Amino acid sequence: MTALHDAMQRIESLAALDRFVRPVSDAVHRAVQPTTVRNALSGTWLGHPVHPMLVAMPIGAWGMSMLFDIVGGKQGNRAASTLIAAGLVAAAPTAATGLNDWADTKIPESRVGAVHAAANSSASILFVSSLAMRLRGRTVLGKALSWTGLALVGGGGYLGGHLTYARAMNVNHTAWLDIPSEWTRVAEEARLPDDGMVTADCDGQAILLSRARGGRVSAIAATCSHMGGPLGEGESTAGCITCPWHGSVFHLDDGTVVRGPASSPQPAFDARIVDGAVEIRSLR
Repeated sequence: MTALHDAMQRIESLAALDRFVRPVSDAVHRAVQPTTVRNALSGTWLGHPVHPMLVAMPIGAWGMSMLFDIVGGKQGNRAASTLIAAGLVAAAPTAATGLNDWADTKIPESRVGAVHAAANSSASILFVSSLAMRLRGRTVLGKALSWTGLALVGGGGYLGGHLTYARAMNVNHTAWLDIPSEWTRVAEEARLPDDGMVTADCDGQAILLSRARGGRVSAIAATCSHMGGPLGEGESTAGCITCPWHGSVFHLDDGTVVRGPASSPQPAFDARIVDGAVEIRSLR
């Protein structure tokens, strides 16, 4: 395990990858600029990222193709070829959602993600080659190519797991927020401007308070659910706040996601003004 951990650290510090990472990331950002495209790929409509759900499809198809190669007998090659083709079709949306997620990572994660993508892309090329060999009747070579591709998929999967579980990429950064159920004073009313917002503290947790023109006070988590960006430093427009890190947009009144890359809404809280102070509590 130590060797694998050391390998991940070496990849994270491999600055030579940045020459590839930055231009590709910029190209992805341009491609996903339309809100509908961004939200579809980010999983805003689903409530969590799409990519982890899609990866099961190509991995499952390619894994089963190996099983048919081993136990399928003479008819196994046809079934394996069908599964390889299905995996290749499923790999396209899987790669698209993965690129969308990867484009908004920090430097260490972006380097690991680049190697992850390279491993999976190489695997896809091997599966294409395997399918071509199988269709030509060169079954032995086809099996060798697809099994090598499956090994690369396993390596890419380890890198993907490192990004999610060791580097907390694309997890909900507000999942551990714990706001009292009783009314809690968090700021003086004088700090909250009309038609403005301010970041307050509630038991060590950052809360974004806002007041609309009609005087209604709203409170949502001030830490962006996507990657932990400080929403209080973002731009407020038309009742929404834009994260300064990756451009996620949330409604200030209830925290719902307007535009990705965020897929989880911001936790929202009850808010009121009592005796010149702003109080909040968790929603009941």
